[in-house]
Amino acid sequence: MLYEDILFEKADGTAWLTINREDKGNAFRLQTVGELIDALEHARRDVSVRTVVITGSGRKFFCIGGDHDAAHDEEDGLLHYRNTFPVVDLYDLIDKLPVPVIAMVNGFAVGGGNVLAMVCDLTVASSAAVFRQVGPSMGSFDAGYGTWYLEETIGRKRAKEVWYFNRKYSAAQAMDMGLVNEVVAPDQLRARVSALCAELSERGPQALAALKASFHARHSGVTGLSRVALDLLTPHYYRGEESKELARAFAAREKPDQKKFFK
Repeated sequence: MLYEDILFEKADGTAWLTINREDKGNAFRLQTVGELIDALEHARRDVSVRTVVITGSGRKFFCIGGDHDAAHDEEDGLLHYRNTFPVVDLYDLIDKLPVPVIAMVNGFAVGGGNVLAMVCDLTVASSAAVFRQVGPSMGSFDAGYGTWYLEETIGRKRAKEVWYFNRKYSAAQAMDMGLVNEVVAPDQLRARVSALCAELSERGPQALAALKASFHARHSGVTGLSRVALDLLTPHYYRGEESKELARAFAAREKPDQKKFFK
């Protein structure tokens, strides 16, 4: 698949999504987020995809967040969704994907890039990576995933420190805080992430999907609960004897054979 702002490749059951705007710090503009969403939707529909990896091009930047200058250039000044970064859709889609999503942090993860890495299921960082929130220091904030998920990931006091003081944290510090799962040498990053993807491919895909849906349900209320029911439980129920017998009896205008309910 060809995109302008990202690279998309599939290999050995893994979909690799790379933000390809290195000259802009791999910052995302409206088009970037749209392409990431499209690629993730493609991966979501592809049963051969067992894991997804999100990273940035080069070694200096994972993602430095939203390219607001580019966004302003594209706006028409009206209040509608066309003028909004659809990052909430992106984060929600990462949660909804039935496969593990790994952030491969190769460099600076700043602002929205830090949030992007955090909302992924797992984060593996280069030892050269740097994590930072800059919102209050540059006239921005993330009062949603960036605060709620961060608090649950590293704790309330530490999360407030990250947001209030806008300090830089090394990969080692981020790991100590619980923001990162593993830290590896820069030249070993891709190989290590590939190895983790291979290990995850040995786990039951239905079990992993159910676990992701359960984690998601905790945060998203009725949407998450519906996903557990409709995406995971309902299809199996429809294939069971109870559902089949009720559907048959309803169509035939007969009373169902209740003995089939407990087979």
